[in-house]
Amino acid sequence: MEWIDAATAAERLGIKPATLYAYVSRGVVQRRHSEDGRRSLFSAEEIERLARRGRPRAQPPELVIESAVTSLGVDRPYYRGTDALALARTAAFETVAEWLWTGDPGVWLRAAPGGRRLQPDGGLRATPGERRLEPDAGLRGAPGTWRFEPGDGLRAAVAAQRGLPGDLMPLDRLQVIVTVLGASDSLRYQLDPDSVTATARRLIAGLVDALPPLGEPQGDTIAERLWSRLCPHPATPGLLDALRAALVLLADHELAASTLAARVAASAKADPYAVVLTGLGVLGGPLHGGASYAAERLLDEITHPGEAPRVIGERVRRGERIPGFGHSVYKNGDARGTLLLDLIRKAVTETGARTAPCPPAKRAHRGGPGEPARPGDPGEIVLRPDRIDVVDAVLAEMRRRRLPHPNVDLALATLVTVSGMTRGAGEAIFAVARAAGWLAHAMEEYRRGSLLRLRASYTGPPPK
Repeated sequence: MEWIDAATAAERLGIKPATLYAYVSRGVVQRRHSEDGRRSLFSAEEIERLARRGRPRAQPPELVIESAVTSLGVDRPYYRGTDALALARTAAFETVAEWLWTGDPGVWLRAAPGGRRLQPDGGLRATPGERRLEPDAGLRGAPGTWRFEPGDGLRAAVAAQRGLPGDLMPLDRLQVIVTVLGASDSLRYQLDPDSVTATARRLIAGLVDALPPLGEPQGDTIAERLWSRLCPHPATPGLLDALRAALVLLADHELAASTLAARVAASAKADPYAVVLTGLGVLGGPLHGGASYAAERLLDEITHPGEAPRVIGERVRRGERIPGFGHSVYKNGDARGTLLLDLIRKAVTETGARTAPCPPAKRAHRGGPGEPARPGDPGEIVLRPDRIDVVDAVLAEMRRRRLPHPNVDLALATLVTVSGMTRGAGEAIFAVARAAGWLAHAMEEYRRGSLLRLRASYTGPPPK
């Protein structure tokens, strides 16, 4: 059988590539991925039959949005053509965000010393006459420290939370924070690319820095500052690296539900803060970013590996979904979750279990009534290798039952429980990371300059 690429198939049909992919989602044509997962391939025979028959007319129209930000492969996303997993192994979150926003290869030059460039496989290409560096050399640094200015806006966002319940989860706080930050930023209505990029840096920095501090930041990167807002004790190097990788892996995922909502808001020329607020409203749903919190609760319910078969079995009997498993795009496994779990395992293996006190004043932020004790409470273990054993038991039981593969939500929940972060921390990590993607898509809508307007397929009584 002869296989052709998307451009050739679209040309033969006389349609745009975006329309071709709409045909795929509607089941009009079938596709397979190339061995490297980067290209879609189509049967030349099937395309020829469709070309002779003509375009399908009987189905309702489908919204298709052309975008250069992210494409989805067999098991992973590609950010402007670059493997997100390669970036997660090497790059600072701030640098990846700049790449999503601008597509400027210069971001890698600014992030790495000596004029070295990041290659598509995540390695570094040396300048002429210079030996090739190790993949992680020099790339963990961010392109300058991001801060929210003016400081009065940040102080207002902190003050706005004083009347909120002490055990409110971080995602709920972020919705308050972004509203106040936006109201205090007089530059928010400037929608040219350079201004939006500058606003994006301020906005993400403000989201992190306005959260209640639980510890002292170990540095100035977004990952280091976010850790201090979600966990009351210092990070080990390995777990901090896992958090950095999680931010990169979750920075964008094509037209996920929250991203579509954010794009619609941006198409109406909503300012960047309103775009992020729109995304946050959708992200918290249990079928989207809220799935990580559901996975946290699942792991909390299993106190030791031997309980995994019973807990999974009871959920199956009740007809419930198992959180942290299955994906609408990655049917055969989510490589983002696999990589993040590997980094967590490595961090725990290198560090082992330690104990450290947690200041009592911080405990109000770590869980509500009836919540299980989390690592890091006074006398509790800070790093808990037993949580990895529980995750392994859950994975084994899911395989035994031939249930769906794990996804990145399970890995995110594992990071939270192993590290002793506050409950719901996974949602906050997801939100801070995905804000970068929402703003990248918003920039495309600002440039496009027309309102996204879906049409309904009416099913009600006929008009009178």
